[in-house]
Amino acid sequence: MDSSMHVNWLAILVAALSAFGVGSIWYGPLFAKAWMREAGVSPEKARSANIPKLFGTVFVLNLIAAGSLAMFIGPSGSWRFGLFAGFMTGLTFISTALGVIYLFESRSLRLWLINGGYQVVSFSVMGTILGAWP
Repeated sequence: MDSSMHVNWLAILVAALSAFGVGSIWYGPLFAKAWMREAGVSPEKARSANIPKLFGTVFVLNLIAAGSLAMFIGPSGSWRFGLFAGFMTGLTFISTALGVIYLFESRSLRLWLINGGYQVVSFSVMGTILGAWP
C-alpha cells in the first residue's frame, strides 16, 4: 500500500471538527459584525439558514480538506511540519484562490482578509493536529 494512503481517520475527524472551533471564535467574538457587514449577511438572513444542512455540509467539506491535508503531511509528519503545511496551504492555496474570486466579484479587501485569515488559522490548526497525531 502506498504510504500516502495511510491516514489516521480519528486525527482527520478531530482536525475537521477543529475548524468549527476556530470558526466559532473567528466568526463570533473576533469578526462577526465586520464579516456580516462586509458579506452582506443580515441577522435575519443568518437566522433563516437551515442549520443542520449548513453545518452537515460544512463538516463534510472539512473532512475532505482534513483528509487531503493528512495525505499531504503523510504518516511520518511532525506537528511542526503539520503546522507549516497547514499554514502554507491556507496562505498560498486557499487565500490566494479566494483573492482571485474576490477581485472578479469586486468584494472588499476587508472581507478577503477576514475569510482568508480564517482559512490560514484553520488549516494551521488542522495541520498541527494531523502532524502531531501519527
